[in-house]
Amino acid sequence: MSNLKARMTIDPAYRLAETDPRIYGSFIEHLGRAVYGGIYDPGHPAADEDGFRQDVIDLVKELNVPIVRYPGGNFVSGYRWEDGVGPVEQRPVQLDLAWRSLEPNRVGLNEFARWAKKANSQVMMAVNLGTRGIEEAKQIVEYCNHPGGSYWSDLRRKHGIEQPHGIRVWCLGNEMDGPWQIGRKTADEYGRLAQEAAKVMKWVDPSIELVACGSSGSKIATFPDWERIVLEHAYDEVDYLSLHTYYGNRDGDLANFLASSLDMDAFIRTVVATCDFVRAKKRSNKTIYLSFDEWNVWFHSNEADKQVEPWQVGPPLLEDVYTMEDALVVGCMLITLLKHADRVRIACLAQLVNVIAPIMTENGGPSWRQTIFYPFAHASNLARGVVLHAPVESPKYDSKDFTDVPYLEAVPVWNEAAGELVLLAVNRAEEPLALDVDLRGFPNARSKEHIVLTHPNMKAVNTKDRPDEVVPQKRSIGAVDAGRLSVELPALSWNVLRVRV
Repeated sequence: MSNLKARMTIDPAYRLAETDPRIYGSFIEHLGRAVYGGIYDPGHPAADEDGFRQDVIDLVKELNVPIVRYPGGNFVSGYRWEDGVGPVEQRPVQLDLAWRSLEPNRVGLNEFARWAKKANSQVMMAVNLGTRGIEEAKQIVEYCNHPGGSYWSDLRRKHGIEQPHGIRVWCLGNEMDGPWQIGRKTADEYGRLAQEAAKVMKWVDPSIELVACGSSGSKIATFPDWERIVLEHAYDEVDYLSLHTYYGNRDGDLANFLASSLDMDAFIRTVVATCDFVRAKKRSNKTIYLSFDEWNVWFHSNEADKQVEPWQVGPPLLEDVYTMEDALVVGCMLITLLKHADRVRIACLAQLVNVIAPIMTENGGPSWRQTIFYPFAHASNLARGVVLHAPVESPKYDSKDFTDVPYLEAVPVWNEAAGELVLLAVNRAEEPLALDVDLRGFPNARSKEHIVLTHPNMKAVNTKDRPDEVVPQKRSIGAVDAGRLSVELPALSWNVLRVRV
């Protein structure tokens, strides 16, 4: 019997927000083997008529990803999108300065849109506001979304795409505050450019939604002043502000690593407060929502990347091999995003294939699921509906960077149409945690399923040779008795509790 005990009360009256499906988005950048050797490998036995790996498409469908950000990332700040359209044999090979790679432009805008359709996803397109500006932003929207009768829309049709792509979500550049970024700008410079680009893009297509760049991380010196200044310029023209964050366990401090999502929570709260400050200052009735369009664990591959020879096509970059403990942190981050579903409408796990990704491939060989695949797939497929406020009573601990870290990290999502309540929960403790769930608001609740992801070794990984080392298991779950569900969460585990209601 566990010495650790936690309690939750779940009531359908306490609604936070309906989940936007796009909170389960992801990201494909022209970086490493994400495109070449990842989604696109024309010589592969599983390649379809367009050169896309069908086994990878099947895994993306398994993740149920509704939107994919493209083509970057740092890559976009030096990218000429025109190089990736038209006859493939006429496309130039360019130096990608962001990742010191060769970009052959075999896959471009139209090919990616075709791939996204096959993967049951939508494209979230980023425009280059590093080396380019308002005119080019206008032109790409016209090429993608205008029906015809103008130069750029007719060029799309000449390229064999008769109907507009109808891309709805657009990113106004990427991490424009970062010294690593091509065309880095001050907050005032970027804010003015984003405002004017947004204005013209919406003149071309008023139906689009626009994401302005927030800070590239909460630790950068200009945060959150960057957000304030950018929004003071562009508040009326944009719909979302972006957030990016990555975590790692470089010091081998598991307790501190598992608390990382508390930092993510504070980051979101600060950005929300800044957005609402500008709203008040402008006497506006409009709410700016958040696009957390880069988030993940990323640190394993940093040293290996320094050894990669530059100027290759599809070099092995950012190929983190994820552990069981990484999967727990990803689970905590998913729960954190859902706890802010009232403001976080879009989020993108960065990235999708090979590059800090849930899906790995071997060039010409197999594909497999990394450990982080499972929490994302569970949340994306099962946690759709209304996020509920649910008070949690949990024992807590302190770590190097955090105090009062609850051993239980959890969020309930109620899918009324499906008659199901799903509780996502992580036990951060190194011993089992006894959880008592008060389901007073669901008089007909009946327990359905308990899915667990855990492993005796927190450093366990899935590889090409051992793809099923870390996989979910089904556990027995007790009956709901007098409106209460009692369940034991194994030590250091990701849990999905499904209840019929």
